[in-house]
Amino acid sequence: MSILSTLAQRLWFPWLLGGFLLTGLVYSLGSGLFQLVHIRLWLKATAGSFFHPRQQEKKKGLSSLQALATALASTMGTGSIAGVAAALCLGGPGAVFWMWLSALLGMMTGCGEKLLSVRYQRPVPGGGLQGGPMFYLRDGVGSPLLAAWFSLACLPATLAGGGMVQAGSIAASLHGAFGWPPAVIGLGTAAAAGLILSGGLGRIARVSQALVPAMALLYLGGGFLVLLLRWQQVPQALSLIFRCALTPQAALGGGMGWTAEEALRHGVARGVFTNEAGLGTSAMAHGAAQVDHPAQQGMWGIFEVFFATLLTCTITALVILVGGVYQPEAVFSQLRQGVLPDWALGVPLTARSFSAVLGEAGAWIVWISLLLFAFSSILGWSYYGQQSLRYLTGGDRLLSGYRAVFLCCVVMGACGNSGALWQLVDLCNALMALPNLMALLILSPQALALLRQWVRQQNAPV
Repeated sequence: MSILSTLAQRLWFPWLLGGFLLTGLVYSLGSGLFQLVHIRLWLKATAGSFFHPRQQEKKKGLSSLQALATALASTMGTGSIAGVAAALCLGGPGAVFWMWLSALLGMMTGCGEKLLSVRYQRPVPGGGLQGGPMFYLRDGVGSPLLAAWFSLACLPATLAGGGMVQAGSIAASLHGAFGWPPAVIGLGTAAAAGLILSGGLGRIARVSQALVPAMALLYLGGGFLVLLLRWQQVPQALSLIFRCALTPQAALGGGMGWTAEEALRHGVARGVFTNEAGLGTSAMAHGAAQVDHPAQQGMWGIFEVFFATLLTCTITALVILVGGVYQPEAVFSQLRQGVLPDWALGVPLTARSFSAVLGEAGAWIVWISLLLFAFSSILGWSYYGQQSLRYLTGGDRLLSGYRAVFLCCVVMGACGNSGALWQLVDLCNALMALPNLMALLILSPQALALLRQWVRQQNAPV
């Protein structure tokens, strides 16, 4: 796997991460910083609709909320728990600042991505709608080759990252808590996922619509409780984040600290990996929504990045910083000696930080959330794989075979060590992002024009 790792590293750092920032900057400046200037407008169009539901006629596609829930089912994965902890250890507290910045720009990338998915969506044989990068690459950019490239890169990513890796997280969680055999966990997970997948996108959307709010309330509720109990330390944590980002070498005293490059790299990477804005995957879920105007779904793209990164990942970071388990000076010293303990990275650090404040209940919140996040990711990524296969074959004749292979990967992921598969996932994600970012930049004038048109319709000044 070393060749895969080398290829992924060379694609991601610094080229692709720079591409994500550039795309977000183009959409942010081109829209006049819409995500900040019109914050009330996009919040009203998204979160505001929760309080003013409208009775709507039967639609061919998903509702905006169902599309969001399906997308969040994959984006709110284990990275929201484990990835932030890894970024804090490898990039220092300053990484959180760069995560915020990349998410702020990524809000407009997500807006353009979802807007274009609806703009170029097509009917599904037998009913429903479909959209995503493959369609705006083919019909907008005029490149069937890049569209096929995206779909081919997506398929192994869904099997490895969406099936095997997530199943491995579920098995680790349940085996550690109850001692259940991994094979039994894998078979149970595959059976539950198979029952849902057999109902198609409609059933996936309905389950996601119920599952996502439940897991968000559990995890965010526990995180807010930790911050409430340690509220006096929150300002210190925020101060440390800014000091480590702006003056990294002096932040810990004595000339110690992560370099600015380390903070930037891991912070931007965490922002990209947690919200998927620019990757193109979640756009496939939003492309199934039926709305009155493409930009209307773009507002949910903004909200998705806000919720997944600026809210969920920030809660994780602050809990770790106020929990007392994570000591930046000690972590930095151990990291430089190459002896960083296992508990200092990923889920164990987050779980120990929760339990340091909430006791045993804190660890249970993290492990149950991890289980729910991982299972919801299995559902979301399976849909992306089916969409990619449907595009490549022009129909559904191979979907049952794909589902069988996907569920086998779930069982194998639970039984084996899937950690090394992240190298394959990183490479596939990079190969998906390349054509998608190209399309977003090429189609940015069209996307921004549609956004301005929708804003005028809302009687809001541009």
